[in-house]
Amino acid sequence: MKGRKMADNKESSHLFDGLLFPKIFQAFRMAIQPSKLTIGLLAVAAVCAAGWIMDQVTLTAAGSQGESGVFSTLWHSMAVGFHSAVCSLLLFDLSGASASITECYQTVAGTVREHYVYSIVFFAITFVVMCIAGGAICRIAALQFARGEKPGLTEAVSFSMKRFLSLFAAPLTPVGIIIFVGIFIFVLGLLGNIPRVGELLIGIFMPLTLLAGGFIAIIVIGAVAGLNLMFPAVAYDDADCFDAISRSLSYVYAKPWRMGFYTIIAAIYGAICYLFVRFFTFVLLWASHWALQLGLFGDNSKLKIIWPVPTFGGLRGGAALAAGNWTESVAAFLMQLFVLIMVGLVVSFIISFYFSVNTIIYALMRNRVDNTAFDDVYTYSDEAEPSLSEPEAKEEQKPSEPPTEPDPSSPTE
Repeated sequence: MKGRKMADNKESSHLFDGLLFPKIFQAFRMAIQPSKLTIGLLAVAAVCAAGWIMDQVTLTAAGSQGESGVFSTLWHSMAVGFHSAVCSLLLFDLSGASASITECYQTVAGTVREHYVYSIVFFAITFVVMCIAGGAICRIAALQFARGEKPGLTEAVSFSMKRFLSLFAAPLTPVGIIIFVGIFIFVLGLLGNIPRVGELLIGIFMPLTLLAGGFIAIIVIGAVAGLNLMFPAVAYDDADCFDAISRSLSYVYAKPWRMGFYTIIAAIYGAICYLFVRFFTFVLLWASHWALQLGLFGDNSKLKIIWPVPTFGGLRGGAALAAGNWTESVAAFLMQLFVLIMVGLVVSFIISFYFSVNTIIYALMRNRVDNTAFDDVYTYSDEAEPSLSEPEAKEEQKPSEPPTEPDPSSPTE
């Protein structure tokens, strides 16, 4: 009986060893690593600084000082939509989550339509910053997940900068392919303008049109589902642009249900982790505000002027009272600056978690599709060493001569 029990336990252990999705739960511990949070915070600061500068320039040019700029409005709308989508997801309100996500996309689309030039410049800056930050975070996550190593911030950023072209081109190349194939279909449509012959040409070339449309569908579905795997492919395997695209699309179409399952698990777990981090930040800010208020004797409204009471829905607090002198104005500015840093850390956690968990998913998919071990990750030592010249190779391959016997007639010391 004892032997049978041990055999059953061993069999159960092997069963759980085959389950890979619990490895996704390592993402929270990886995401709160200081180096990743620092990279995410620097990325958030760079994007916010670019948006604030662009808002000031556009508002000054339009003579609308004091109003909310494009970036401020977009940031507020996206923050509210993201928070609402997360809460709906945890309540299994899929329609509510879908509505919040749709509203976010509509906000972005409306911003692009109304502020075309502004949107091109701002989103280009954001994309460049996220390529560098995302590549660095994925590199740290890849080494940490594969070998338990934790490279430094400068090392990770240096890796990302050297692979910037691959990181930048990988998400954009499918878009270029779709546009190219779309132009081909557009040209076929132009042939339809020819009187009498046009409709015949459209009918004749209809198979080519359907073939091109099917190719677009394959690229769109694969790129949308595999977009999250492109940066990890560069970080894990030092893949170039086309290799990253090929790997992400092949993993999606080879194991679509597994990829979908991993994505759903990561989304739900990420939503829980986000709410926990937000709650932790809220308690931190509220406790600090409460303790400060206790130190102000009587009905002192000074703290309400420089720092409104934070809430879970609004970490920055509500509307502040008007400052009465310059010292209160400076204090309010400093308080808001430090509170913004705390809010930025929450956003940096979201960025860090996103890239970390997708790096884990990439490793899991690569293991299942290509049967590649988790610890098989690119390192600088894997780079090919310079090959020996032909004479040097022959010299190395030449067998060594046996040692000669000393001549007995020769004098010895």
